[in-house]
Amino acid sequence: MIRVVVVDDEALVRSGFELILNAADDLRVVATAAGGNAVDTVRRERPDVVLLDIRMPEVDGLTVLRELRALPEAPVVAMLTTFDTDEYIVTALRSGAAGFLLKDTEPDQLAQLVRTLAAGGVVMSPKASRSMMRAHPGPGGGASGADRSRVERLTGRERAVLVLIAEGLTNADIGTRLHLSAGTVKDHVSAILTKLRVTSRVQAALLAERAGLLDAEGRAADPR
Repeated sequence: MIRVVVVDDEALVRSGFELILNAADDLRVVATAAGGNAVDTVRRERPDVVLLDIRMPEVDGLTVLRELRALPEAPVVAMLTTFDTDEYIVTALRSGAAGFLLKDTEPDQLAQLVRTLAAGGVVMSPKASRSMMRAHPGPGGGASGADRSRVERLTGRERAVLVLIAEGLTNADIGTRLHLSAGTVKDHVSAILTKLRVTSRVQAALLAERAGLLDAEGRAADPR
């Protein structure tokens, strides 16, 4: 059972997410909280995944994120936003968020996104991700020369793994797709993070998208 805590200052949002996620047999919303009670609630409930509103009037979602990431057994945290583009998203991802999604995500997609988070995958709403790339492009409107140089250092296999990371696949899913063992995938991911000089799968995914490795729908771009 994947344990989830939903943090949002709007009671209607909390109850809506709780209703949707609890309808899945393998998910359980163990608590919901407003921003001011978030850290204490997470300490008490010890969830696997936290869905955290990025903008809250009582306490900044980024502040809550930093406190959650500092816990001894930090949960996976994904940011919730109502905006296609949000100036706080880049900061949240750099601060350790495992992804972000829009609050109007389709109900039938939400459960699978939480499963992906719990399994170590990256979750980025394609619509919000594209908007964020437009709002925060690299120098010259795309990947910088340094970004492209780092991507070019990857082997063909590592680039294939990077694309699947950016698509949101977990190590197990990548292994199945590429017919690789879990240990081999883990080694590739470690090498990718080192060569790209990033510290998380999310940062690697953003670089892959900025470098043009994904199409507009968040899938591998046609190399032709």
